[in-house]
Amino acid sequence: MGNASSFTINQLRDYSTLFSRNQVKSWLKQDFTSIYKKMNRYDEDWFENNNSSFLEYLRYIYKILENNYQNEYVFKNSFLNEILINDIISGDSKVFSEFRIGNAVADLVLFNGTSKVFEIKTEMDSAKRLDIQLKNYRTAFNEIYLIIPESKSKEYTYLEQEIGIITYQPNDLEKFKITRKATSNETVDPNVIMEVFHTNEYKGLVLEYFGSLPRMTSFNQFEKCKELILQIPNHILNSYFISIMKRRQKQVAIAKKHYKEFNQISLALKLTTTERKELIGLLKSPIKQTPYVLSTA
Repeated sequence: MGNASSFTINQLRDYSTLFSRNQVKSWLKQDFTSIYKKMNRYDEDWFENNNSSFLEYLRYIYKILENNYQNEYVFKNSFLNEILINDIISGDSKVFSEFRIGNAVADLVLFNGTSKVFEIKTEMDSAKRLDIQLKNYRTAFNEIYLIIPESKSKEYTYLEQEIGIITYQPNDLEKFKITRKATSNETVDPNVIMEVFHTNEYKGLVLEYFGSLPRMTSFNQFEKCKELILQIPNHILNSYFISIMKRRQKQVAIAKKHYKEFNQISLALKLTTTERKELIGLLKSPIKQTPYVLSTA
């Protein structure tokens, strides 16, 4: 494995594209073109070892990214493995990746006895949209945390005290440190929550709380249910929101020891245990030299 000076920023950025939803979906179809392209471009020596597998190559690439290129995938995956793993495995908490709220998409959201949102800003990110994102998060989540590299911590000191700060230092034994705890706020905006609920969820909520559904049609059921949900005391609606989101998210296959590099992939694609085993099994296939030179597109 090379050292930091061995890799250009373009090569690292190119490597990082392997850990994306579309690439993983292609691997599940036994299409490893994306991996072969990277090997042909940078790592032809991997073809010489007949015992090498796609899995070993991807783990090699992940380690390079972890040490040299803290992109969003590595950030998220490290946070899952270091901080959220026990909550997820226990089943007491449910975690979402890319959770839409208002006109923002949260990087990670955790629901247990409370709701927490985690917004990630890597070395490559700017704070350009952060104010808009935080404004949206305040409408629905009890606690808001910003996860940033330790090297950029001074850039975010202007944030309100209610926003928790978690710093990230990849070379430390303890990678993530809470440098400021979030202030809890259990007030949620029912108008925003209604937009998050699926039809069966808001109808189920009305039925559970009021004991019956109002007279309605498929055309006005949203507005009819919304009128009633607006009457629910806010702290009770907050609890319902948490429990409904926990029921929505099925248990995702996350591993505490084996192949931790792929935990964020499992979360993003909501892989079951069977699907994750299938993915790992396919990636254990041996690397074979392709009979033609792949394009560099």
